Amino acid sequence: MIIAELGERALLARLRARVAASPCEPLSDGVLVGIGDDAAVLRPARGMVDVLTADALVEDVHFRLGWSTPRDIGHRALAVNLSDLAAMGAWPRALLLSLALPPALPLDDFDGVLDGFLSLAAAARVPLVGGNLTRSPGPLMIDVTAVGSARPRRVMRRSGARPGDHLFVTGQLGAAAAGLALRDSGAALSALDADRRACVQRYDRPDARLRTGTIVARNRAASACMDLSDGLADAASAVADASGCGVELNAAAIPVHPGARAWAMDAERPELDLVLSGGDDYELLFAVPRRRTRLFLSAVHQAGETSVTDVGVCTSTSGAWLLGAEGRIPLGEGFGHF
Repeated sequence: MIIAELGERALLARLRARVAASPCEPLSDGVLVGIGDDAAVLRPARGMVDVLTADALVEDVHFRLGWSTPRDIGHRALAVNLSDLAAMGAWPRALLLSLALPPALPLDDFDGVLDGFLSLAAAARVPLVGGNLTRSPGPLMIDVTAVGSARPRRVMRRSGARPGDHLFVTGQLGAAAAGLALRDSGAALSALDADRRACVQRYDRPDARLRTGTIVARNRAASACMDLSDGLADAASAVADASGCGVELNAAAIPVHPGARAWAMDAERPELDLVLSGGDDYELLFAVPRRRTRLFLSAVHQAGETSVTDVGVCTSTSGAWLLGAEGRIPLGEGFGHF
């Protein structure tokens, strides 16, 4: 069955039934009105500020139904928003989901997108409280708005870095870009080794470092933060520009995922290309004052999500640079949408 055969009212009823069955009770934790009215109503969190973010995923731009399962796509649509909240040090409170659906979309695909989305929402303990369904004459489009909360003086921004701060990244980088390349090549997952399969998994189902971001922010252990949606070069340059300082990255220190390194060797491409401009890793880049380093490392350990690596430093001289075997060269740009 395709969604056009079911009709809008039945489709909405199907969505509401799935949300009602989700482990996240939609009228709990400050949500006064959820799905069913013209708008959702939230009770203000005492002593907190609201942190809002939105991201749209478009078929054949951000995903392909022939590559990823609908469940993967639903997971990814939410994960990229949770990553933005993590970078700000905010914990999610409520979600809005808008779907632009081609009439010929199979009902099973619609259900799969919801399954992936609601499964991750349950894991993050955040309810879906509203959104919109509309018809699309072309691609499937998924738009998510996430509402988070944070203490006013605990919000992390890109603009707080200062000369002398060290730059730390979470996890290992380049995996998602390698996973995208493997998807694009048509490689059969069964033929890949564990490291390369992990890259595909990283592209299909990114992790948002929510605990790491919120615990670091709660301890005021970092001066700035940004998530790596468009590559390390983009994030480092954006932090430098917003903070009015420069950055230097140590090429030898950057933690490259072993699957990304293996793919780069197969493709005869520099592995740092995947890290600097590949994007889709959704790890976090922190600027950390030297005097707060122990506090920062303790917060990361407390979060228990991932490791961190010191990859560079903020400088008083403007510009973004990479220090490597070829000397000091411009860092370059990350992924660009246009």
